[in-house]
Amino acid sequence: MTTITRRLALAILNGFDAFFAEYKNITLGAQARFEAADWPAAQKAMRDRLDLWKQKRAIVADAVTTITAGGVYDRDNWEVAKSEFSELIQHHVNFEIAQSFFNSIYCYVFKHEKVRDQHAFVSAPVGYKPEGGEQIIHSYPFSGDGTDVVRQMLDNCHFNIPWEDQERDIGYIMDVVRREILPKLDLRNHQARAETLKSLFFRNKAAYMVGRVVCGDISLPFVLPIQNNGSGAVYVDALLNEADDISIVFSFSRSYFMVDASIPSEYVAFLHKLMPHKEIFELYNAMGMPKHGKSEFYRFAVDETLNSTAPYITAPGIKGMVMLVFTRSDFDYVYKVIKDRFTPPKEMSQAHVKACYSLVKRWDRGGRMADTQEFNNLAFDRRRFSEELMAELEKEVPSKISESGNALVFKHVYVERKMTPLNLYLKDCNDEELFSVMDEYGSAIKQLAANNIFPGDMLLKNFGVTRHGRVVFYDYDELCPLLDCNFRELPEPQNDEQAMSTHPWYEVKPEDVFPEEFRLFFSGNQRAKKVFDKMHSDLYEPAFWRDLQEKIRNGFIPDLFPYRRKQRFQQQRKSS
Repeated sequence: MTTITRRLALAILNGFDAFFAEYKNITLGAQARFEAADWPAAQKAMRDRLDLWKQKRAIVADAVTTITAGGVYDRDNWEVAKSEFSELIQHHVNFEIAQSFFNSIYCYVFKHEKVRDQHAFVSAPVGYKPEGGEQIIHSYPFSGDGTDVVRQMLDNCHFNIPWEDQERDIGYIMDVVRREILPKLDLRNHQARAETLKSLFFRNKAAYMVGRVVCGDISLPFVLPIQNNGSGAVYVDALLNEADDISIVFSFSRSYFMVDASIPSEYVAFLHKLMPHKEIFELYNAMGMPKHGKSEFYRFAVDETLNSTAPYITAPGIKGMVMLVFTRSDFDYVYKVIKDRFTPPKEMSQAHVKACYSLVKRWDRGGRMADTQEFNNLAFDRRRFSEELMAELEKEVPSKISESGNALVFKHVYVERKMTPLNLYLKDCNDEELFSVMDEYGSAIKQLAANNIFPGDMLLKNFGVTRHGRVVFYDYDELCPLLDCNFRELPEPQNDEQAMSTHPWYEVKPEDVFPEEFRLFFSGNQRAKKVFDKMHSDLYEPAFWRDLQEKIRNGFIPDLFPYRRKQRFQQQRKSS
């Protein structure tokens, strides 16, 4: 008779395989949705795929409770089941993701309490080093100047709709290749080749071919964004070949890709060769595997912490009314804890705040909202916390923390990429940086709005500046769908008493928004306001917001380009 622990291990593995098969099927539809320009279906598929892990987790947890006759609640059984699961997945091509699924079931059963390596796969698998196999790439030895290589690359996309003008696009690509790539290659002494991943990366309204040019010791990454013209044909929109530009395509502020990858670790390994500065967990996230990315982040954070002596401190910037935020000076991430009591005038519930963060995870972030990871019962070394921070924690979040020996456990915490708060960035920036970042700030608000997101609280402190100079929104407690808002003009006062009133003398409903009041977001920084007004004063007009709402109601879905306008071949297409 099969033991309880063996049945437990087998049921979890069967659940994982079922999850991954359905995950793959949703992903496989990405190309058909792109070719049909069915953007609402693409957005729905993205949300459905994100929900899949939790759905399967609940189903499997319920199943193993029955299969083990309740033995699932005995931690001793999990210790044996972990060993047996390791044996079952020894030759599984996606063993590392299967381990994360095992962990997820364990955490679901025990409500994230006492997660130890004894019972779950907490530490990284020994010797785990994913390698990108040759079976996932197309390799094209250079002949001539590379024109034929580019033609082969485009042909191998195997679209079921035609190219708008393939020869024209090849010409645009070769202009960039001759100007920016060929001069960097030592073609006299080495044979060059192009390598591209066989599967395209689909997101929003675009498909991306990802690859590199290799010549001797030189490796130059590139990305070809491909667009659907809406009339049943495709075209190449740009050629990105700078490391920073490619990094932005895979940014933490972007939504996840859909990529037909039977073995995600192989794709992650290839991407890591192109972007060695990105961590493994970031690439799993970008590939649409955020749950396994969470496992990889945890291991990364533990390793970073063990190799640091820096204390945890309150994060720089104006303290939030809803969140307590802390970090380390040598760590690129911040930890955010929901306060027990919000600073007035904030009046929403903690459940509302969690719902806003959940919405961000499921929305198309368009490069303007930071991705987050959510943890329960996350343990830290209490000795690493400054006394100032401990005093703040005990004052603001006493119900969220507990101590056990040297362990300080947070019952619930979000982890987010560290950025320079926009209000702090403005204090030290020069005029050129000011113009750029104010344009970015206005563009961020407009792009969020076009994606049916209203930030709510648009104070400068709620936006961050990335190392690439992009402005990203990261404070979500007042976020809501744009269509839920009622944009109004400020009523004209009818008498002196109304004109002098310090409070609204007119009725204001919760959904009412007065864009004319947005000027108050710049209180104390007239230098920034002056620049912003020149670029984005239309944001003060209720008509701007109402017009955008009407477009969204009529099915408008914005184009979200993760690269600069000047990099597009668009102008050349229009003039040809």
